[in-house]
Amino acid sequence: MTPIRADLYPFIIFALITAIAFAVFWSVMDMVLLGASLAIVLTPLHNRISPHTRPLISAIIVSLGVAGAFIGMAALTIAILSANTGTLATMFSTIGIWLDNPATNPMTFGVPFTKATLSAMLNQGTSLFIDYDKTLVTNLPVIVFEMFVFLFSFFILLLKGEQLTEKIMARLPGPVHRYVTRMSDVTVDTLYAIYVVQITIAVLTFFIALPVFYLLGYGNIVFYSFLAAFCELIPVLGSSVAFILVGAYALALGDARGVFILFFLGYLIVSCVPEIYVRPVLVGRRVKIHPVIIFIGIIGGLLTMGLAGFVLGPVIIVLLITSYRISVREKKDGEPVD
Repeated sequence: MTPIRADLYPFIIFALITAIAFAVFWSVMDMVLLGASLAIVLTPLHNRISPHTRPLISAIIVSLGVAGAFIGMAALTIAILSANTGTLATMFSTIGIWLDNPATNPMTFGVPFTKATLSAMLNQGTSLFIDYDKTLVTNLPVIVFEMFVFLFSFFILLLKGEQLTEKIMARLPGPVHRYVTRMSDVTVDTLYAIYVVQITIAVLTFFIALPVFYLLGYGNIVFYSFLAAFCELIPVLGSSVAFILVGAYALALGDARGVFILFFLGYLIVSCVPEIYVRPVLVGRRVKIHPVIIFIGIIGGLLTMGLAGFVLGPVIIVLLITSYRISVREKKDGEPVD
């Protein structure tokens, strides 16, 4: 058995400590990972601003811009939800009355959910879309703390990330240095693709949902389309939540035509096609990996790790495949890959 080289000990110890820190602080690690990943994506912007001012000022400007974007999006969402409280209240009330009816059996309509499951989903939707003010107040300490962790991680890694990377890379042995450099490059490409594609698909969802809700004929076309786009922007939700919600409303009204439109045009085309085809293709094209593998990474990451898995899932898959490619190429060429 080949002994471990002494110069690799610091790197191994650092990796072990990092893994332990992830395990201990996993409850807030999703915010750290999201902050770090966004810092990597926005580092080029920081590098463009920093020559014209101090790096600290540049990092503050970019961080304030990110915070402002989140606050602005939250304010816009709250304003739109407030303006359409009546529509949402009517929708949830109608669904609730339908579920409370003893004669109601969702299974007879081909809905693969029990009444208890739909009631639980309705309660969650009520707290998120109607009683959002109470939900915000109840969870305010947690939200503020997680936002602080996110912004602090983002700011520190934006300001010191490149210096930290250079110090770590300078202490790595030659073969490991080349390997880590290649993996770092593909990680940056993957993260950039994830964020750009996420925003692109959310915008796309808004526009292609407009004709669907127009055909539905319930009015409030822009609001319903915004609701679908908003849910799509949040990885753990997805636009399917909006179509399931409105679909349940159509089902409660006994509108078979509406259920048909929302399922085939809304759920299958507007919601599923971008998730199953568009997103994996766009991300996979940038990192040169098959879309099906990217799709498995995204869905698998969300199911196993929640919000953090949206970023970690595809990154881990890409790193695994890239590592395999490097190993195969080195064995084929007989020398390390630069």
